[in-house]
Amino acid sequence: MKSRKLVSFSCAILLSIIIVSCNNVNTADQFTSGSYRFVFDESLSPLLDQELYVFKSIYPDAKPDVIYQPENKILDLMLNNKAKFAIMGRTLNPDEVKVLSNRNLPPQIGKIAEDAIALIVGKNSPDSLMLLSEVKSLFLSNTKTNKNLVFDSPNSSIINYLMKLSGTNQLKQKNVYALKNSKEVIKYVATHQDAIGFISYSWLLEPDADYASAAQNISVVGVKDDKAKNINNGYVKPSQSALALNQYSLKRTIYVVDCTGKVGLGTGFASFLQSERGQKIVLRSGLLPDSLPRRDINIKKDL
Repeated sequence: MKSRKLVSFSCAILLSIIIVSCNNVNTADQFTSGSYRFVFDESLSPLLDQELYVFKSIYPDAKPDVIYQPENKILDLMLNNKAKFAIMGRTLNPDEVKVLSNRNLPPQIGKIAEDAIALIVGKNSPDSLMLLSEVKSLFLSNTKTNKNLVFDSPNSSIINYLMKLSGTNQLKQKNVYALKNSKEVIKYVATHQDAIGFISYSWLLEPDADYASAAQNISVVGVKDDKAKNINNGYVKPSQSALALNQYSLKRTIYVVDCTGKVGLGTGFASFLQSERGQKIVLRSGLLPDSLPRRDINIKKDL
């Protein structure tokens, strides 16, 4: 009897430890504290680095574990239950939502900002203006061109965006090149007049010292939607105002995807991004906030 009681008592202690351990795992990260794995689209790092810097300065106990990955890798991690909080340049499609929901992890998806896909060429390149139909045709296998198309990654969200825009599901051309990151794209285009680079507009707004000189030796291509009803708008370069007025054709929405299924650090960061302070950071970055921050104006009456 004593032996059975001892075994029962030991099992109860073990069960208690397991329960406490599980609870600790679930509560290790809080709304503004603790650590949690965040996976972000590397093409959006200029904006997200700013957001993270301010968030961590306000909440010093928040220690997000951030990794930057190309879009296809992010989706692979999420769909295989290896990541539960991500920021991407597109939303999830119905099939992806279904996979996550079937695992009892229905994604909470919110908009953060509008970004532009910028086409860049060498400073002295004659290709400073392009029709949208010409941009689309660059990714079709039957198009002949002497231009090299340069991207930040073979699994880039920008490649996925342009392939979808062009109506193709694979790139067979020999003139398509993927480099290490967007900085390398800018550096390459600055020294190769036969190249067209494709990057997020955010990389051109406040260049870091390690690629600032290269950024001075590239030009941004103006794009014109030749099938738009109001064709008189002419060729438009990416800018905050062009995004706000819906004038630039190559734009995308930045989304936060939260599949954590709890109120934790991911929820806290998502709330910060969509708050007035988070949206002001988007505004200052040069991209277009999802919701324009309120601007208070005090009018004093002269006596």
